[in-house]
Amino acid sequence: MQKKLNQKIAAFTDAKEAMAMGIYPYFRVIDSEQHTQVTMNGKKVLMFGSNSYLGLTNHPIIKEAAAKAIAKYGTGCAGSRFLNGTLDLHIELEHRLAEYTGKEAAILFSTGFQANLGILSSLTGRHDYLLLDEYDHASIIDGSRLSFSRTIKFGHNNMEDLEQKLRGLPEDAVKLIAVDGIFSMEGDIVKLPEIVALADKYGANIMVDDAHSLGVIGQKGAGTASHFGLTDSVDIIMGTFSKSLASLGGFAAGSKDVIEFMKHKARALIFSASMTPASAASVIAALEIIQSEPERMEKLWANTRYAMQLLQESGFDTGITESPIIPVYVRDNLNTFQLTKMLLEDGVFVNPVVSPAVPSDSSLIRFSLMATHSFDQIEEAIDKLTKAATKLDLKGIMQKQEL
Repeated sequence: MQKKLNQKIAAFTDAKEAMAMGIYPYFRVIDSEQHTQVTMNGKKVLMFGSNSYLGLTNHPIIKEAAAKAIAKYGTGCAGSRFLNGTLDLHIELEHRLAEYTGKEAAILFSTGFQANLGILSSLTGRHDYLLLDEYDHASIIDGSRLSFSRTIKFGHNNMEDLEQKLRGLPEDAVKLIAVDGIFSMEGDIVKLPEIVALADKYGANIMVDDAHSLGVIGQKGAGTASHFGLTDSVDIIMGTFSKSLASLGGFAAGSKDVIEFMKHKARALIFSASMTPASAASVIAALEIIQSEPERMEKLWANTRYAMQLLQESGFDTGITESPIIPVYVRDNLNTFQLTKMLLEDGVFVNPVVSPAVPSDSSLIRFSLMATHSFDQIEEAIDKLTKAATKLDLKGIMQKQEL
């Protein structure tokens, strides 16, 4: 008898079909450092698909900090934070993150994904309620599933829908609203002031995922709550180190009580190996650079404004973005793959985003900016994007052609 799991695996043919068509866009190999230009198969390619918003992944000071940490501590901690895997380096980083985000305390996780799993699964349970924006990151969705609490989604940045959902919940129940600060595909910013008002009205707590906000918005890049002046009104600030902070890992920041609770309840922390010494040292160095060089964030936003201007002048539909994450809507999966392939062949790396990551009629090219991009590089990339879209006759994505 054929085993059912084997049948299920055999039925998955999407990737093979895309490979056969020559348009498979994933696991593309880069053989150089992450920079505004990378090398792929010996060819120079402009990188507009990176989350290194401040361009720090190859900074010499950060690389030196990582090397020194390896020399002192070795390459790993050989255990979880709960047992033998806590270094003085981890404690130093947690203090710095708490101060940076304006919170009393912080706790590190080995990845950003693990951070959201740990936060949500430990803080809420069977008789509690989680309220999630429908466009929240997959790690928030998975964390909600592990929590066993009742999960309620509300329309994207739709405050009327959120209030309707809150109004129907028991007054004395635990209610946690978990949202992205900057949404990773659409590029817009959460309506935090309105959420704070609703949370106060209905007795809810707030968690903000600042994965794509740290180093991008807020005082010295401190994130969404800082951006709106609402740090004291947000209960938990979560962040990752794999974007602006040029490393790997994640954290949660909040009151001393909430962090102490998670340290003893979050299974993603207790049963995972701790952050490597090199990763922790890299983040400490990155924080120092971000706070001492505000011109990096200023350049990131200058690049963002310039790219938006060129894209809109070329007629592209960029949706509702308010950040260095610029979606270029194609609204067809196959055409999105074709456009990605053509751009790579012409020396521009971008990321395709198709269903189920977004609705099938909202497929897009994710065009993301770094502070280290030059205006010349932005011009070259958008010129090639325009030519490729025109060659594919993608009139549906060109606003001027629709008029």
